[in-house]
Amino acid sequence: MTKILDGLPASEGIAFGSVRVLDWSIPHVPRRVLAPDQVEGEVERFHEARRDVSEHLNRIRQEAAERLGEMEARIFDPQLLMLEDIEVVDDTVRYITEHHLSAAQAFHWRMLELQQQWRTTANPMVLDRLNDVEDLQVRLLHKLLGLPVPHVWEEEDGGPIIIVGRNLTPSLTIQMDPDRVVGLATDLGTRTSHWAILARSLGIPAVVGLVKASRTVAGAEEAIVDGRIGRLIVDPDPRDRNVYEDRKVRLQGWEEELAQISRLDAITLDGHPVALRANLDLPGEAVKASEHGAEGVGLFRTEFLVVGRRAMPGEAEQYEAYRHLAESFPNQAVVIRTFDLGGDKFPMFLNMPAEENPFLGWRAIRVCLDELDLFRPQLRAILRATAHGDIRILLPLVNDVEEVVRVRELLGEEEAKLKADGIPFSSAYKLGILVETPAAALDAAELARHSDFFSIGTNDLVQYTLAVDRTNAKLADLYNPFHPAVVRQLHQVARVARAAGIEVSVCGEMAANPLGAFLLVGLDIRALSVAWPTLPEVKKVIRSFRAEDARTAARKALAAPTSSDVTHCLVEGLGSAVDLSAFSGRWSLSLPS
Repeated sequence: MTKILDGLPASEGIAFGSVRVLDWSIPHVPRRVLAPDQVEGEVERFHEARRDVSEHLNRIRQEAAERLGEMEARIFDPQLLMLEDIEVVDDTVRYITEHHLSAAQAFHWRMLELQQQWRTTANPMVLDRLNDVEDLQVRLLHKLLGLPVPHVWEEEDGGPIIIVGRNLTPSLTIQMDPDRVVGLATDLGTRTSHWAILARSLGIPAVVGLVKASRTVAGAEEAIVDGRIGRLIVDPDPRDRNVYEDRKVRLQGWEEELAQISRLDAITLDGHPVALRANLDLPGEAVKASEHGAEGVGLFRTEFLVVGRRAMPGEAEQYEAYRHLAESFPNQAVVIRTFDLGGDKFPMFLNMPAEENPFLGWRAIRVCLDELDLFRPQLRAILRATAHGDIRILLPLVNDVEEVVRVRELLGEEEAKLKADGIPFSSAYKLGILVETPAAALDAAELARHSDFFSIGTNDLVQYTLAVDRTNAKLADLYNPFHPAVVRQLHQVARVARAAGIEVSVCGEMAANPLGAFLLVGLDIRALSVAWPTLPEVKKVIRSFRAEDARTAARKALAAPTSSDVTHCLVEGLGSAVDLSAFSGRWSLSLPS
């Protein structure tokens, strides 16, 4: 019987394969009391195992650097640092020497203590750190207990497989062969999990937040992973398989047209150009985005330069990343979002407070303005990068004009320092805000007086407007960007931006949905930024309809009383210009037949 499990998208793509359940769990550690003359040898055995695991992780890190780049390889630094951490090493040795515990039991106890400490003193944002700890715990305990480390995707020769598990880790993901492991599905995790970042870099479709997938499957079933919407289909019936095979064929067909599409302009049938840019997580993705036809970068998420690290990246390191982006897209806009920390992203060096609602708490611009030792080096690095291209600065979660004014003051101070130091930069850069709350949308007219451009973050705008946690798979059906309240806010912000003579763009997932792109163009939003793998298909959609038809449909959608009425107006307006059956999306499920 077919089972459909809905979670959250983490890595684009559709995959078919046979399920393999990942048993990456902490092994049973037997209790063993040491004789006094065994203690010294047991301490040395712990250090030897620690060195062996460190060497193994360094090899994995080197593999990551060679396959994906140095920035991605830094994901492994937290685990390597833990192997040298006094809290880990010295206390494990103390348990061995004082309590005569075996190295395995002493290390196991110490890691459990640290995990419990982080769980009780922090908030859900510690998941990545706990994930790193568990990965390290599994590896070192297997070494100490003389157990083989499981590699379920190497068990046998055969066809493509889909890994299903409670969670994954970076060290597991980087060793996967995308030709064999074609899909990933986990109970836990987020799109920002370290392993999910690597999955996207490797091109492996992935779904997270499935809650109980690892307990639902037995293994060996046929399954489909839809990383575009966050769905796992186990034992698909012939109809499901045909639908997804058709979608995959269509997508592959589009990929085969990639070289041709990437050279074409994103322009509607009646001649209205749309600036189609890429959302990037890491600098190394710039090459792929360019190959996929990106006209610049609409959103570079700088927090991935710091998340999971124990030390703040220096100005020089950040400058190199931003300069690389500018040089990858000469004469094109590169929008760099300042650190959007908090919510589900935080660096280990920043002591984030425990919060009941982290997405409504100390995050984004609030963190930056409170932590100037973190913010000033970033502003300075971005300013230096303006000497190499059209760099634009984007401020996340802005609600108040005073926040923009304060950032302009800081930029002025850093400009003066750069001038004094004789370091070149361009004073023609632009400063904009990310409109992602109803407060910002309602106050758009005042914010426009202090901003050079607007970028609308539809992911958070929908979340905050509808009071629906976008990371909660149980609420997926309620997360609807075509809700009339959302559509009217988009119209309000676009109208204000046009009146102020500033650019307005959209960088949320809505822009990658065919109905979303149609609506946004109809609202006269002529700059869209999407995940780089979806660039060709979005461009193909834009080239398939008339802007005038989109305007007509948008006017009707603005008057529609319900979400289903909004989608009906858009489907009717788009007509047969785009084959919606080629798309799979959370929001297309409620489309009228």
